[in-house]
Amino acid sequence: MSDERQQVTLAAAVDPLVLGLDVGSTASRGGLYDATGRQVAGAKHKVPHQFTTAVDGTSEIDPDQVLAEVTEIIDAVLAAAGRRPVAGVAIDTFAASLLAVDADGEALTPCYTYADARSAPQVAELRAELDEPAVQQRTGTRIHTSYHAPRLRWLAATAPDVVARTARWLSIGEYLYLRLLGTTAVGTSAAAWTGLLDRRTGEWDAELLAAVGTDADRLAPVRDPDRPLPPAPAVADRWPALADAVWFPVVADGFASNVGVGATDPATVAASAATSGALRVLLAAPPEHVPSGLWCYRVTADRWLLGGALNDVGRAATWLAETLRLDGEPGPVLAAPPRPGGPLVLPYLSGERAPGWAAQARAHLAGVTAATTAADLLRAGMEGVAVTYARVAAELADAAPDAARIMASGRVTNDLPEWLQILADTLGRPVSHVAAKRITLRGTVLLALDTLAPDVPRTEVTGSTYEPLADRAAYYAERQAEFTALYDAVVR
Repeated sequence: MSDERQQVTLAAAVDPLVLGLDVGSTASRGGLYDATGRQVAGAKHKVPHQFTTAVDGTSEIDPDQVLAEVTEIIDAVLAAAGRRPVAGVAIDTFAASLLAVDADGEALTPCYTYADARSAPQVAELRAELDEPAVQQRTGTRIHTSYHAPRLRWLAATAPDVVARTARWLSIGEYLYLRLLGTTAVGTSAAAWTGLLDRRTGEWDAELLAAVGTDADRLAPVRDPDRPLPPAPAVADRWPALADAVWFPVVADGFASNVGVGATDPATVAASAATSGALRVLLAAPPEHVPSGLWCYRVTADRWLLGGALNDVGRAATWLAETLRLDGEPGPVLAAPPRPGGPLVLPYLSGERAPGWAAQARAHLAGVTAATTAADLLRAGMEGVAVTYARVAAELADAAPDAARIMASGRVTNDLPEWLQILADTLGRPVSHVAAKRITLRGTVLLALDTLAPDVPRTEVTGSTYEPLADRAAYYAERQAEFTALYDAVVR
């Protein structure tokens, strides 16, 4: 469905209205939506940003910079909305994120992102001390630099003075609420993405907290997405349109993305492809066993998200384009039939999450000769990205055998739709492209509307479907075998 059909004029918008906010890896953005899930035309704003990165594994952002971005977005969106009252505010953020605040709510640290790998030594320590398979079955997550336990231990080792002054550990979304509202709330999904939440009980995991020297009192209370915070007097003077608005608990972008594309049943897999990526399926019951290569997040009291995340999707595509400086557009290169005998790329620019959980993994190029061209490397790199999805899909198929439909969305799918044929050929399954933009933001709003306007019909999103081509099956099977052999040789 086109963006135009997803929009509505302010005059025609159906109450109640929701202000949606999305803090992503490359930008903060926001928009006003009506009860049908359509964006109010002209009532949107975006502020680009970048994570600060370094070769030592640093990946962080200034939390007060993000606060300024979100404040600017609220100003701009509400200015476009005139005097129309807003019933709710809903926010999603990249997950996981971590920062420390003191007793006055002031940030003591940068916001550490999911891609920060500096806690790799602490991952090794915790894996040696704890029963990692048992941890995964309790929390749904492995011990990895993406999650809080290694990072908290790393901070205790490298910044003990900061840890001593820390009153609370927050995600970036919680910090925004604390600064804007004077209070905060973490949604169940955002809490689960910390790696510290018991996937069955919804409580903070006592063994992990003890292992990293903190306690539940320094973490926010966990709230399901249907339990918003009441209207906040602190914002009424600056934003009168929000005087009666409730504020929904912060949700993780992955959960919101599934809702945004309509992947809300056990038969539908959401394939997100933005800066990072993932394959996820929403289940009505927790799986008895979580495969070692996947995670399972409790996202509400009665829903669980099973899948695996990839650090480098859009990041890999951008790096390839900027580094190779290809003469011409990449589309024709990706749309061409595959050529056997080309180079092979492991696209791990910032470590691996699922399914190998190798935080130390780095990108590798193999099979490069004097005849290799920039186009060959671009094609191989994006084939490598597709194979990383296939590695996750193989484990997902065992745990969620009914999940056959794939809905793909995100910046990479819109910028490089030709890559979706490569993905379909690699997975051996049809891939439906949801071309609408701001899918994650839409999902965040739909979650709020489930509470504010449960009986109002929502607009739907649709798109083209890419069928796998039978004559390419053998080539991509060989690519996956070659990828696995190289991975085993240089990563494990």
